[in-house]
Amino acid sequence: MSRPQPGRRGDYVRFEPVPMRWADADIYGHMNNAVHYYLFDTAVQAVLVREGVLDLGASETVFLVVSSGCDYFGEVVFGDRVEAGLRVARLGASSVRYEIGIFRNGADRASAEGYFVHVNVGREDRRPRPLSAKAREVMQRLCLSGKGG
Repeated sequence: MSRPQPGRRGDYVRFEPVPMRWADADIYGHMNNAVHYYLFDTAVQAVLVREGVLDLGASETVFLVVSSGCDYFGEVVFGDRVEAGLRVARLGASSVRYEIGIFRNGADRASAEGYFVHVNVGREDRRPRPLSAKAREVMQRLCLSGKGG
């Protein structure tokens, strides 16, 4: 199996700054691998809240992560300026696959790249619900093609 190559900034549609906390560093001095998932989720949630797709306390629907993965290419250490590059790879009726690159200190190549699949569900019953028109519009803007993968 050949190792994937890190993506470049041009492979992503939008960039979100994501703060790295002192506690994110492990005993080896770099960002612990599990923290990448925290950064992925933080970047996506920030976009959804800022764009009015999600009200964390009141929306009738919420997004649940049902699948995720990550490839690591380089270290990130406390004090780095970290950005998450975002794109939507697939847009379904009630789900979306986000792909996220972690970039440090303005680098052109990602230090890590991952994905997660969100499913839109009812807040109370946790059953899949179609994406709202607003959510679909915001997510389409994150597609490289602009059409939803």
